[in-house]
Amino acid sequence: MLPHLPWPLPAVLGWSSSWLLFLLLQRGGWTPLWTLLAASLWGALISLWGDTLWRKLFIAGGFPLSLALTQAQAFPAWAWLLPLACLLLLYPLQSWKDAPLFPTPPDALNDLPGVAPVEPGAAVLDAGCGLGDGLMALRQAYPLAVLHGLEWSRPLRWLCARRCPWAHVERGDIWQADWGAYALVYLFQRPESMPRAWAKACAEMAPGTWLVSLEFAVPEATAHAHIALAGERRVWVYRMPGALAQGSGKRDRAS
Repeated sequence: MLPHLPWPLPAVLGWSSSWLLFLLLQRGGWTPLWTLLAASLWGALISLWGDTLWRKLFIAGGFPLSLALTQAQAFPAWAWLLPLACLLLLYPLQSWKDAPLFPTPPDALNDLPGVAPVEPGAAVLDAGCGLGDGLMALRQAYPLAVLHGLEWSRPLRWLCARRCPWAHVERGDIWQADWGAYALVYLFQRPESMPRAWAKACAEMAPGTWLVSLEFAVPEATAHAHIALAGERRVWVYRMPGALAQGSGKRDRAS
C-alpha cells in the first residue's frame, strides 16, 4: 500500500521526480518524444498518491504543464496529447463517473464476518478494486473466501493483479457485470452511486447475500448493521431481501 504523505508532498514528489527522469533520459540519448512520454507516465503513476481526483490530476499535470511553459518549442504540437493519453490510460473517462481512487484502510473490514458471515469458499467481489487495498482487507476478514476484483482501468487492474495474485482480478465495468454469483459485494463508491448500487444488488443478488459499503450509506434503505471506525467513518452492511432476519446491529471500533 502506498504510504500516506501530507499534501502537497505528493505533488512535489511527482513534479520533481518527473523532471529528474526527463533530464536523465535526455542525457541518456532518448528522443524528446520518448522522454516526454516516459516522464508523463511516471507522473501519472505518482498521482495515485493524491487523495482526491483533482489532486491526482494536479499531480499528473504538473510536469507536462511546466515543460510546455519552458520547452514547448522542442516538441511538435501533437506531442502534448501524449500526457493526456497517459492520464486517460490510468483514469479512463468511464471511471470518472464512479469513485476516485481511495484505498480501503487495512483493518477496516476486520469486524465484518461478525455481522455478514459467508460460507468457506464463497465468492466475494470487490467492485472497483483499484490497486487492491480492498481485496487485501477482504482477505484479512475472510481468509477462506474466493476473492474477485473488478476494475475498469487497465493499468490499475494490472497492478492490482500483481499485488493480489491470490484473487481473480479482471477488467470490467462494475455496472455491467452480473453480481448474482457473489455471496458478498464490497464497494467504496460515492454517495450518489449508492442508490444505483442498491438497485443492482436487489435485482441480481440472491436473498440473504450481502452488500457492503465503506463510508456511504444507501439512502432510503435500512442497514442490517454498521461498523463504526475511527474518524467517524462507517462500514454499512445490507442484507438482500428475502432471507430470514437474524437481527441487525451496530458495532463500534476505534482503529
